[in-house]
Amino acid sequence: MDCGMHLHNHQADEQHILQWQTKSEPPSSVHDQRRSANYKPNIWKYDFVESLNSKFDGECYRIQIQKLIEDVKDLFGECKELGLLDKLELIDSIQKLGLNSYFEKEIKETLDTIASVELKNNSNPFISSEGDLYATALLFKILRQHDYKVSQDVFGVFIDEIGTLKKSTFGDVKGMLELLEASNLALEGENILDEAKAFLMVSLRDTNTMCDDINRCISKHVAYALKLSSQRRVQWFNVKWHIKAYGEDNTKQANMTTLLELAKLNFNMVQATLQKELREASKWWNNLGLTKNLDFARDRMVECFMCAVGLAFEPQYKSFRKSLTKVINLILIIDDVYDVYGSLEELNHFTKAIERWDVRETEQLPECMKICFQVLYNMTCEIAYEIEEEKGRNQVLPHLRKVWTDFCKALLVEAEWYNKADTPSFEEYLSNGWISSSASLIFTHAFFSTAHGERMDEFLHKNEDLVCNISLILRLLNDLGTSAAEQERGDAASSILCYMREVNASEEIARKHIKGMIDNAWMKINEKCFTQVPEISSFINITTNIARVGHSLYQDGDGFGDQEQGTRGQIQSLLVEPLS
Repeated sequence: MDCGMHLHNHQADEQHILQWQTKSEPPSSVHDQRRSANYKPNIWKYDFVESLNSKFDGECYRIQIQKLIEDVKDLFGECKELGLLDKLELIDSIQKLGLNSYFEKEIKETLDTIASVELKNNSNPFISSEGDLYATALLFKILRQHDYKVSQDVFGVFIDEIGTLKKSTFGDVKGMLELLEASNLALEGENILDEAKAFLMVSLRDTNTMCDDINRCISKHVAYALKLSSQRRVQWFNVKWHIKAYGEDNTKQANMTTLLELAKLNFNMVQATLQKELREASKWWNNLGLTKNLDFARDRMVECFMCAVGLAFEPQYKSFRKSLTKVINLILIIDDVYDVYGSLEELNHFTKAIERWDVRETEQLPECMKICFQVLYNMTCEIAYEIEEEKGRNQVLPHLRKVWTDFCKALLVEAEWYNKADTPSFEEYLSNGWISSSASLIFTHAFFSTAHGERMDEFLHKNEDLVCNISLILRLLNDLGTSAAEQERGDAASSILCYMREVNASEEIARKHIKGMIDNAWMKINEKCFTQVPEISSFINITTNIARVGHSLYQDGDGFGDQEQGTRGQIQSLLVEPLS
């Protein structure tokens, strides 16, 4: 059964789902033996989400923000008369406050001048007899972030042959902090930056325990960077934190007043837009009624929407966020079908149904698994149809079918390991796990939903390593955040357990090894990001945000499984509470 023949009937298909949902599954011995992950009920109730409303959606605010944008553009004109450091700090502040899209032309013109004039012949404009670590690190970081070529050698004057800072830089906490951020943009083989990072992580942690000796605002920034570098954070998730931090910093230049006013208004206006989209997504999820039939699975619609926002928060990506929220919801549901609910025989039938894209393969399955397949079938057809209509693309559906099939096959392998009580080798686990991470599935939807001209097969041929490393990071982050709970309920082995058993190591050593793998994967991602053509740089950033969202979800535990562990506060800040 080819769903391409029925794209125009997806509304009728939804009626079939609603009819199916009136049925109930008869009791059976298999059903009585179903496992449970004991997921807690969803804390974001439908009525609460529907009540979200913001005053920052009015025309008066759109007029006000345009005036502020013009005022900030004037700052770039004033910067021509100021020093290089002032220009860099202005650009850095704009980035941290989530305002890049308003000033792309001004930022590019400024950085083009810096790259062509200030850095010719690989000279460092900040090197004097003593050097300026802060300014040099800021210069390096911003140029790398915007894909300009700059060598790690600019730090040679500050770092000795064993990778530690020279004594002349000790006490320059601001400079050390900026160098730490710069070191997270390192490429493979850049040993100066790699060794400096290891030294700085220890040195700054020690320094930050002596808060009396350093500026309180800098101390807050140090703690923030030590927890997770800006390169690995979702930019939009951290805008509010930076607005508050800048507001508390009395050392910043006068032009920060205008920037902060713009940043606050922009945040509130974006939040107002996202609240409208969240209400729409909540209605879709509530009307679908899946959670009534699949009570064993995670009901996490708001978290799924937050992830979609993490990949692309800008207004032009509204339809992408809408479809991706649906996709991530289905990823969670299907993951729970394989991890918690289905018997091995049922999962084999379910996987065949996905592979053959044929509802007849689900006839022997429990009613809830039939419904799950039908929802996936209809949703995927609908998304493919919308992409083809909006983006003018052809043959989207076969690609979407393939990544869903690959994802389900990978989940089936993990289910087989569980049923056989088998612990695979570490390499075997990872070769399957990067697919079961769902990153390549999300990537494929992002590829077709966002505007750029390349063909899928050509892009993958050139960027297979990028997709693999992002997928690997998401898999390993997931394992670091969820392995404790999974071991408690007896799930299949994670990367941590596979490594522990293979090399006879402690859990602490296994976790350290896996964190090192994540660091190495990020260096490979950096290499790919800094060598892309400008036309697809926005898509590359969306793709890289898959890994960044992973850090956000799992750095404090299981962000999907336990809503109280980090994601509640983040959602409250991002989607509920405006800035005053």
